[in-house]
Amino acid sequence: MFQRIKPLDAIIATAEKKSLHRSLGALQLTLLGVGAIIGTGIFVLTSEAAQKAGPGMIWAFVIAAVVCGVAALCYSEIASMVPVSGSAYTYTYAVMGELLAWMVGWALILEYAVAASAVSVGWSGYFVGLLGSWGISLPQALVVGPYAGGIINLPALVVTLVVTLLLMVGTRESARVNAVLVVVKVTALTVFVGLTLPVVKGANFHPFMPHGWFGDGHGAGLGAVGAAASIFFAYVGFDAVSTAAEETRNPQRNVPIGLLGSLAICTIFYVLVAAGAIGTIGAQPVVGAHGELLIPASPELTARCKEIAAVAIEPLGCSHEALAHVLRAIGWERVGDLIGLAAFLALPSVILILVFAQTRIFFVMARDGLLPERLATIHPRWKTPHEVTTITGCVVACFAAFLPVGQLAAISNSGTLFAFFMVAIAVLILRVTQPARPRPFRTPFVWALAPVAAVGCLGLYFNLPFEAKMVLPVWGGIGLVAYFSYGYHNSHLGQAAKLAQKG
Repeated sequence: MFQRIKPLDAIIATAEKKSLHRSLGALQLTLLGVGAIIGTGIFVLTSEAAQKAGPGMIWAFVIAAVVCGVAALCYSEIASMVPVSGSAYTYTYAVMGELLAWMVGWALILEYAVAASAVSVGWSGYFVGLLGSWGISLPQALVVGPYAGGIINLPALVVTLVVTLLLMVGTRESARVNAVLVVVKVTALTVFVGLTLPVVKGANFHPFMPHGWFGDGHGAGLGAVGAAASIFFAYVGFDAVSTAAEETRNPQRNVPIGLLGSLAICTIFYVLVAAGAIGTIGAQPVVGAHGELLIPASPELTARCKEIAAVAIEPLGCSHEALAHVLRAIGWERVGDLIGLAAFLALPSVILILVFAQTRIFFVMARDGLLPERLATIHPRWKTPHEVTTITGCVVACFAAFLPVGQLAAISNSGTLFAFFMVAIAVLILRVTQPARPRPFRTPFVWALAPVAAVGCLGLYFNLPFEAKMVLPVWGGIGLVAYFSYGYHNSHLGQAAKLAQKG
């Protein structure tokens, strides 16, 4: 299992035999990354970050950005060397062998599927709220799943299937739609920053770190680092750029630009948005009637928020639509409504990118024989892996239609952090084992930055909520069963090795 290492030259040769159409440039890749990154995280999780870290959530965004940044540099080096689909799965296959590659691919499936489902349900909430503001109400049975007393979350189901159909038609068409939605999101955030920064009050930043860095002795999940582990979801998606390497023109140049460019743009926006939200209405954590700490999304916090909202402005940590709430609180009610509308329009682009990345991981694993090879079939007209796109979209739609999403962001983070950790290690191993191989992009100070990426991923993982940390090993166990039941016996690399032994 550990000796089944697929050489980089073999990976590139396999991709050339059954390749995807190259149609994306540097600008499209950057927009792809921005489209994947800006979404549920900044529009929704800002309130959770405020409850965990107070004004210190600015540091939380910076910490998450630094971890993602050094990981992106590692991604860029390997993506420039191996410009094919598959992301961390492909890179691990080339460096650490088939078993670990399978585990990374399995973790990426968890990341993208869970995240896409979460965003679909988030979009459904905006959609239902928007209809409500127009006086249109949908039956409760059709807007939530059985977990909340309904039957099916029909809006979440429909939006996922529409996005899936768009991805089946073609990558270029999907990229064009994504570009329009990215403009909507960036415009909304620019308006928010422009209206909030001029009225920032310095007093709202004190105390800056009410829970310290690590929860001030109150356990993992609070403090700036705990908030960073949660809002890491706000950055998840930049690695989707690397999954599009095989569909990119001049990938050695354009993939690093897309990775680093999208991450830089989003980091600047996030810090400015956080500063605007904190400085206008404050972001101190909500505490109980006797000063006790309240955990985000807990029944105690919900009850306390209702008490406060009855007599005063709702705190940032209580809001389910943080950015719109801030603008309404400072007198821009109509603009706040438009920010909510922008989130409603923009979230489908996040679903699109996450499902896109999910299908490309499936596509490459099927091309390697670890999954049924029919999944790698390319449509003769659309030039896309239509079968695996259909299957992925249907699975994500079912999750969104019937399952709750309260902890899905943290669960998605666990798979992402594992994949990032493996990429950081793979870069270092390749520097030792194949120092002479051409590297169109070289990670600067790799022996310092790659370990920082690895340690940063581990640190954030151990600061996730307990349930989220446990999902990864459980999911990994299911993956091992799947691998030894099918992938181990049908792997193209394994079959080639058996034939060589017989010969």
